[in-house]
Amino acid sequence: MLVIEVTNARDVVRQRIGRLGGRLIGKVVDAEAQVEKVLIQELETAFRDFGIEARIFSIDGPQMIGRSHLEIPVQVREERQVRLS
Repeated sequence: MLVIEVTNARDVVRQRIGRLGGRLIGKVVDAEAQVEKVLIQELETAFRDFGIEARIFSIDGPQMIGRSHLEIPVQVREERQVRLS
C-alpha cells in the first residue's frame, strides 16, 4: 500500500492560479482537494498504461506524524461520562 502526503498543495495551487487567486486558498479553494484530484487523474492514467488495477482514495483527515505514525482523527458524534459519585 502507498500513502502519499502532498506537503505543498497551497504552493502548487498558488502557482497555477496566481497571486490574486492565492488569497482565496482556504476560503473558496480547497488546495489539498484540488491537487489530489489532479494527482488521482494522473495516477489513473499511469496505472492504466502499466496495466495496474487499483483503488485510489482521497481522504480528508489522516496525517503523517514523523516517519512511523499515521494519525487518524475520529469524529465523535456523542459523548457521555458515567460517574458513580
